[in-house]
Amino acid sequence: MNTYFLEQLIALPSKAPTDTSLIELAPCVLTIGNFDGVHLGHQAMLAQVRTLADEQKLSAAVMIFEPQPREFFAPATAPARLTNLAEKQALLAEYGVETLIVAGFDTDFRSLSAQAFADLLALRLNVQALVLGDDFRFGHDRTGDSQFLRNYGLHVTNLHTVTDDNPVNKDTAERISSTRVRDLLLAGDISAANQLLGRDYAITGLVIGGDKIGRTLDFPTANIDLARLKPALHGIFAVDVVSLDKYGQIIPNGLTTLVEKGQTGVAGLRSHSLFGTASVGIRPSVDKGHDWRLEVHFPQFHADLYEQTLHVRFLHFLHGERHYDGLEALKSGINNDVTDLLEWRAQQPD
Repeated sequence: MNTYFLEQLIALPSKAPTDTSLIELAPCVLTIGNFDGVHLGHQAMLAQVRTLADEQKLSAAVMIFEPQPREFFAPATAPARLTNLAEKQALLAEYGVETLIVAGFDTDFRSLSAQAFADLLALRLNVQALVLGDDFRFGHDRTGDSQFLRNYGLHVTNLHTVTDDNPVNKDTAERISSTRVRDLLLAGDISAANQLLGRDYAITGLVIGGDKIGRTLDFPTANIDLARLKPALHGIFAVDVVSLDKYGQIIPNGLTTLVEKGQTGVAGLRSHSLFGTASVGIRPSVDKGHDWRLEVHFPQFHADLYEQTLHVRFLHFLHGERHYDGLEALKSGINNDVTDLLEWRAQQPD
């Protein structure tokens, strides 16, 4: 998949291209949206894009926004991210997208008129057809819609709302949305969230330096960069973890090859993975500010994981974040959590 930032393709007002010559895109079928989570509803949209692109011998393309619009307008109250940019890129490529356009959502972009946005699609992005949701709006003050684009001369296919299946009572089927996935993850219902995603929920990130408090408590952790304002799930979880190469592919036995002191860890539930216990939150028992953290402890494992890219798959929710009075109480609480999660792991089939 080829990824382009909009500045590479067109100079917006008060901006200059990053290169003296603008990139020319191949003719494409395009869909537009946040695609946060790339859930089953998004996947239906992508499948329609691929079908039209194959029929018309065009490129399958997606435009997304960074930051997402609500993060631009109100970062403090914006919804938690299901997927950061890198995770979204990997998923879109997996579902057949050939061209990804990342539009920087800022004052210039949001000020584009509906006419200017349509011109951008047709004249600079080489869009031949669009697949859009039935509620899609665009342009300054959201004055444009699918009919506007049809009147402009573009072919537009509207995909109706995708709902979850309920064979017993169709009236109770609900719209599949990023909001529903977030609500389920926040409630700890990982299984139901996975059904809407069509896959297991996971976070990918680089292991970065932390404050090493876990090490002083005899529970060293890998501090994984979230690359988002805040995560979509909070609490204590069982996870399994694999390491990825620079192409996003799983490194066979990538963690066990780093083992030191003979502590090889506990096998995870998928090939080449290790079992871990994860904390996602702001660590209310530690007076270190309220930044969001994803920290993974690997029982019976010792290795230097700094700068490794880890793919953390969430398997089981134990409980929400708890406040402990002092480090000794925190250490006892962590020990209980690790013991409980190891017991859960022992009950799972290999």
